[in-house]
Amino acid sequence: MSENFLITGPDNPAATILLAHGAGAPMDSKSMTAAAEALATVGFRIARFEFAYMAARRTSDARKPPPKAETLIPEYRDTVRALASSGPLIIGGKSMGGRVASMVADDLYAEGAICGLLCLGYPFHPPGKPQQLRTAHLKNLRTPTLICQGTRDEFGTREEVSTYPLSPAISILWLEDGDHDLAPRKKISGFSVADHLATMAARTSAWADENCLR
Repeated sequence: MSENFLITGPDNPAATILLAHGAGAPMDSKSMTAAAEALATVGFRIARFEFAYMAARRTSDARKPPPKAETLIPEYRDTVRALASSGPLIIGGKSMGGRVASMVADDLYAEGAICGLLCLGYPFHPPGKPQQLRTAHLKNLRTPTLICQGTRDEFGTREEVSTYPLSPAISILWLEDGDHDLAPRKKISGFSVADHLATMAARTSAWADENCLR
């Protein structure tokens, strides 16, 4: 597990957001960097980190496939401890990173270690395999949760997700025509990536005010 964090945002924020990367792209990918910068603009301190398998790719030509999400749970717990945030902490991540965070959230929430969960493009199912749902633990989730999802995300469209039994603790921000990176087709939707990221950040700020900062 890498304890090297990539920090974006103010030193004394109202809240810190710990973000893990998706299965195939590192913490400094274009989409994660853009999301972190948008969230920092509204006052959050963003701490990005990499799981060990991804960090190893920086020093090796071998590209091992990502491990199963469940096996990354101990790394995520260790990273929360290593960060040692002194103020309100929200955990989450992009795609698989958010999924792993959702698996540890309730225990950390019960301990008072975190105040919320933020998922950017939750992988509700593998692309093209809508029957292979990754939602069982989301039915009874107790942690206040915000999922930001594009309406045409191949890991879970608005039409698909509307049929899932999800916990009332989960709020979903739907971004029109957004893909798995929340990016819309501007000519079709009338929105740009920057528009959607600004909306995501503003909604996250309002949601955090309601659930973490009172």
